[in-house]
Amino acid sequence: MQFLRHLFLAGLLALSPHIADGETWQIQVPAVPFDDDSPTTTIAYQPLDHAAKPWRICVIYPHLKDAYWLSVNYGMVEEANRLGVSFDLYEAGGYPNLTRQIEQVEACGKRQMDAMILGPVSYDGLTPAVVEIAKQMPVIDAVNDMNDTGITAKSSVSWHEMGAAAGRAIAMRHPKGSAPVRLAWFPGPKGAGWVQFVERGFMEALAESSAQIVATRFGDTGLEQQVLLVEDVLDTVPDVDYLVGSGPMAEAAVSLLRARGLTQRIGVVSTYVSHGVYRGIKRNRILAAPTDFAVLQGRLAVELAVRAIEGRLTIRHAGPKITTLTPENIDAVGTQESLAPASFVPVFKVSN
Repeated sequence: MQFLRHLFLAGLLALSPHIADGETWQIQVPAVPFDDDSPTTTIAYQPLDHAAKPWRICVIYPHLKDAYWLSVNYGMVEEANRLGVSFDLYEAGGYPNLTRQIEQVEACGKRQMDAMILGPVSYDGLTPAVVEIAKQMPVIDAVNDMNDTGITAKSSVSWHEMGAAAGRAIAMRHPKGSAPVRLAWFPGPKGAGWVQFVERGFMEALAESSAQIVATRFGDTGLEQQVLLVEDVLDTVPDVDYLVGSGPMAEAAVSLLRARGLTQRIGVVSTYVSHGVYRGIKRNRILAAPTDFAVLQGRLAVELAVRAIEGRLTIRHAGPKITTLTPENIDAVGTQESLAPASFVPVFKVSN
């Protein structure tokens, strides 16, 4: 019945399209939906002006323990209010909590929502639950990659390219054949869908450098956990030249290196941007970090969800174009589509 209603709405909406007046987003669209290795085309995407009804969307995140997902949340809040739709947000508390996230997916099905936006904690672990929920409502994958079985659309970038951008930041400084340097690598939580792609991209790009990975530490992307991992490397691995990894790792590294008087000796590169990483680049404490424009990804996920509900999807997979921030270009790129305002706090419920 749910999908029959969507088809009926599609016929009505085709007669009276709701298109934003002049607003466009620059996004990249893979030639093959859900295939991040396929060629991409950059387009000026025109979002809807308003939803046909105040739809109810169930939103599920891995956690809200770092500023990255706070920025995604901000984008979703902004877009939900602009389109006039509502959402309820649940977070799993961290990447180890697959069972909890499965329960949250199932609970959303019982609440008779109109669509689901899912930031998965696992690439394959949620597939059975998603297949079931997709019988009731469209499912939009947001940010983290996952098996596309049962998925209606994706708002995401290539995490392979995010990792490759970080690897290239090292290779540019230390090309293959130059004096070797020693690197500690902090990919993120083992088993998370995005981590395997970040790591593959990073290793491919790093192969063009003289860097040697002398330590690898997996762990959840909470700041406290990353502090422990960085401390362990600094205490047990001699003569490290670079620390490379997630946003919380980079934030932890800046403080720990300053406290130990190692800021000038050990370089830091992040695989994505958070508020702390942005400040670190501005202050020349972090060398580089690719941004996937988390705010815009959040907005796009809500927009795709509304289109899916109303039977008006024209693009099933898209995301912003990745840009690597450095001290040289950070002011020109700015924060508007990457970071939530400093005053923003998590919003778990939007009612329209």
